[in-house]
Amino acid sequence: MSDVYLNGKYVGITENPKDFIDRMINERRKNKAYLNLNFQHSEAEDEVRIESSKGRTRRPLIVVKDGKSLLTDKHLEQLEKKEISWSDLVGQGIIEYLDAAEEENTLVAFFEGQLGPEHTHLEITPLSMVSMCTSLVPYGNHNQSTRLNAGSKNQKQALGFYASNFYVRMDMDVNLLHSPQIPIVRSVMHDISHYEQHPAGQNIVVAIMSYEGYNMEDAVVLNKASVERGFGRSTYFRPAIAEELRYSGGLIDEISIPDKEVKGYKSEHDYRFLEEDGIIFAEAKVAEGDVIIGKTSPPRFLSSLDEYNLVSNVRRESSVGLRHGERGIVDFVLITENSEGNKLVQVRIRDGRIPEIGDKFTSRHGQKGVVGLIVPSEDMPFTASGIAPDLIFSPHGIPSRMTISHLIELVAGKVGALSGRFIDGTTFHSEKEADIRKDLESFGFIENGTETMYNGITGEKFEAKIFVGNMYYLKLKHMVANKLHSRARGPVQLLTRQPTEGRAKEGGLRLGEMEKDTFVAHGASLLLKERFDSDKTTVPVSEQSGMIAIKDEFKKRSFCPIFGDNADISNIEISYAFKLLLDELKSLCLYPKLVLENKY
Repeated sequence: MSDVYLNGKYVGITENPKDFIDRMINERRKNKAYLNLNFQHSEAEDEVRIESSKGRTRRPLIVVKDGKSLLTDKHLEQLEKKEISWSDLVGQGIIEYLDAAEEENTLVAFFEGQLGPEHTHLEITPLSMVSMCTSLVPYGNHNQSTRLNAGSKNQKQALGFYASNFYVRMDMDVNLLHSPQIPIVRSVMHDISHYEQHPAGQNIVVAIMSYEGYNMEDAVVLNKASVERGFGRSTYFRPAIAEELRYSGGLIDEISIPDKEVKGYKSEHDYRFLEEDGIIFAEAKVAEGDVIIGKTSPPRFLSSLDEYNLVSNVRRESSVGLRHGERGIVDFVLITENSEGNKLVQVRIRDGRIPEIGDKFTSRHGQKGVVGLIVPSEDMPFTASGIAPDLIFSPHGIPSRMTISHLIELVAGKVGALSGRFIDGTTFHSEKEADIRKDLESFGFIENGTETMYNGITGEKFEAKIFVGNMYYLKLKHMVANKLHSRARGPVQLLTRQPTEGRAKEGGLRLGEMEKDTFVAHGASLLLKERFDSDKTTVPVSEQSGMIAIKDEFKKRSFCPIFGDNADISNIEISYAFKLLLDELKSLCLYPKLVLENKY
């Protein structure tokens, strides 16, 4: 006897669970039962679980009976002639969708040639078990699984040709690669997904070697000549938006050049780019603090008495300016209306980005790294045939990560470039490595992909053979220009009086507990003291009661809240956050007493 659960709810019992499940699956395959049902018999708990809930991941598999696939050549011919469709195959029980639970009790074969009497299902193609982005990774079956996942993730962050109508779009924070290319080594998914319409990378020559230590810890070394020819160049677009909002009492924002009487008027220099309508002109070169859209708003607080006051008519400044650390060129100005019919102004700013030290690049195999050095082409190592690589990749990134497909792509890309053809690197269905090596040998190269290389600085021949080939490299959106941040003095939070957080708010760099420990270990006590006084404050403390005294600014005197004028009061330096803690304790009716020791 086994309990039966439907979507986690107990619905009854069955005497023969295996027979019950087989019968139900046959009913589903005959299209007599609901197709969204999945069944699992858990022998350990002696339970039958039936699932029909939403949000389950289900995948299609070909049904196998007595070691033979139900999908025959006849079906394939009918599919090609479009006499039957996918839904017909599902309806006839030739293909069925399984969820993770039902798949526990199945044995799935990769290929038809592997089918035996125990198999219950056959993969439509082994490629279908990975996602769309993962299936774009060439030779994915030669990679470790975590690296394959990383390669899939990295492709989503790559810059490319994201939309063909980008010129008339107002998107938040987008990047556009200037000369994207389609990869030489590709998979069948590149054709299915029409990858050539939105490519996101470039084919370059990569050498695997170390270069003066500048590519250690995953960094890469770039050839300056390649950068000058356009490798990795992109443009960053960001919009600035302003709208004329309506307020109660008929008041409204106004997009115009602010008048000098306006509260919060900046300076004439900040408004220098604005035209008569208060909006900047196209192709203006702007930097941090420059106003892009001039705007004034009514005063924030209007009481009934203020309406008769002439001073209350002074409007406040609410212009849109360039944020901290930003620069660029005004690319496009759009004047339109929002859904309420109010005037809406959008200004798109572009910023040209040339690869620099700190920018992030990756191959399609999760081998990411930042630029450690950009080397003049005359100092780059070169092959006997005079080819200098565009990028030098560290050899230490290969052994522990086991990304063999990274190496195979280098050889395959080399063959594709030499023979002028695309190489099929589809996971589980790729061109054989042995055939590619034979092709490479037929072009007069060493079949294992290595070449003799010479030191670009001294001209000496390297003793070791260098592994060099062509590869599809991606530039990621993580650029140092978007992340570079430093601060000396700046804004502080109102409550704690500590520096604000984050690059956009001109925030400080937090020194945490562990960073503090390093200073302690160094014995750098003065540096430690300096780093921990961002919210230093001086407070008067009563020596008798140990409470913080009350300071009267008008009478220039301090007195104890308990002993009044009879107390001796000393000024001490504490953190403002500690002063807040004392106040918090007082609000809980606790008595925080500060015991002052003699300074001397």
